[in-house]
Amino acid sequence: MTPQPKLDLDPEAVRTARRLAARAAEPIIEMARTHTTVSVERALLRLAGLAGADADGRPWVNHLTDAVRGQVGLEHGVALPVWDALLTGPYGSLAELAQAAARGRVRFRLPAGDAARAAREAARAAARGGIDRIDARRAERDRLLGQVGDPPHPWIYLIVATGDIYEDIPQAQAAAREGADVVAVIRSTGQSLLDYVPEGATREGYAGTYATQENFRLMRAALDEVSRELGRYVRLTNYASGLCMPEIATLAGLERLDMMLNDCMYGIIFRDINPRRTFIDQRFSRQIHARAGILINTGEDNYLTTADAVDAAHTVIVSQLLNERFGHEAGLTDAQLGLGHAFEIDPSLPGSFRLELAHAQLVRELFPAAPLKYMPPTKHMTGNIFAGYLLDAFFNLAGVMTGQSIILIGMMTEGIHTPWLSDRDLALENVRYVRDACGDLAEDFVPRPDGFIVQRARRVLAESVDLLARIADDGLLNAIADGTFGVTRRPPDGGKGLDGVVERADGYFNPAIEILDTEDPHAAARAQEEVPA
Repeated sequence: MTPQPKLDLDPEAVRTARRLAARAAEPIIEMARTHTTVSVERALLRLAGLAGADADGRPWVNHLTDAVRGQVGLEHGVALPVWDALLTGPYGSLAELAQAAARGRVRFRLPAGDAARAAREAARAAARGGIDRIDARRAERDRLLGQVGDPPHPWIYLIVATGDIYEDIPQAQAAAREGADVVAVIRSTGQSLLDYVPEGATREGYAGTYATQENFRLMRAALDEVSRELGRYVRLTNYASGLCMPEIATLAGLERLDMMLNDCMYGIIFRDINPRRTFIDQRFSRQIHARAGILINTGEDNYLTTADAVDAAHTVIVSQLLNERFGHEAGLTDAQLGLGHAFEIDPSLPGSFRLELAHAQLVRELFPAAPLKYMPPTKHMTGNIFAGYLLDAFFNLAGVMTGQSIILIGMMTEGIHTPWLSDRDLALENVRYVRDACGDLAEDFVPRPDGFIVQRARRVLAESVDLLARIADDGLLNAIADGTFGVTRRPPDGGKGLDGVVERADGYFNPAIEILDTEDPHAAARAQEEVPA
């Protein structure tokens, strides 16, 4: 149901904000369309079925991409050299070719004429096979949703992070039985800085569990089992960010994950990953997510952990508008834009809850069709667990009053230690109580016209328009370099991963991008809906 507008926002100001966001985003989109990265090229190989790693854990996709780059460069992509070598050499598979390349036994070339045409067709067929597998997994999700049912909003979102996938699984299933609708397996600390994706089931993560294809497969199967038990579909979330964003997005599509944290600004600001690298990687990732029917979560909530949540409220809105534009351009629908925001205003500030309601209602009205993800208080949680529990209850209340779609549960021991299972159970009890007791309170919450909440929302929107105008004139990369988002300054040519960025040459060819650029990402899902059961 589309929420009813309550803030009487100036429609021209809203239109202006979106026009400015589109203008600010356009140079970034053009950069993404004219460049590639090592991870984009590796994602193609993963779509084509190349998996596994050597004895030291280095993936074969890395070996093969590096060998091509070392001999002929990546300006034309990996597809032509790789499939030319497959067609002309004694290799029965991509795995055999990658292993030979790792030993320095393959000579790559950029084929021409008939050889180039043959390589193109072979690469297209391989990419098509991967895209077809993603389409099949999306159809599988739709069938399961039809069988077991979809929980109503707000979805309760909970994090599991033991470091051991075999410990995560029973915890995730227990959380679902206690009421969680979305289970997020947080990644091991620092994985976003790895320029490779680990392989296999892992048991030794640090403050999280490694994102791997096998871990995705195991957890998805476990949540399918508990979904059938409970009679409601339990969604699985992970993180498509960092230096391997395109590859992890691809693996998520292949293993039917449902939601992915996907916002390059988080990696730029909080992990010091090069801005150019991450914006290029982000476009491909979101195209994959669009095709797979995956709902993305953006990371605007993180800005308020380093910047003041009142003074910087408009930067959240600006980032959300930019993320909306980037998402739409990549093929995501409004229903896939889980734009993020957070309950992070200092509770000692007079009127803090009214300010929170103004900000949350503003986001709700600006993006009425988006499944917004509302994040709990973290920055102002202290050792006082009773005050923390009360603060989480206020957060849950704000989420219900303003019609948020996804509520990440807060825990009273946030900021003290990794929460115990008992803490999680209490947190689930808290959000269940507020959700059940308040019911459809969003229908009854109507701010007084020209009152504090309405005036605050209008002010934040006006500040957002002003900032977007500056960014549209000066450039988004310059705004990031100036510390506009989250205070931290990140220059365009700084950070990790810039050496993995390559400008495309004339004749660049990546069949996955060709398919994703030219086909409607939702056509397969519509066709599936038209097939009689």
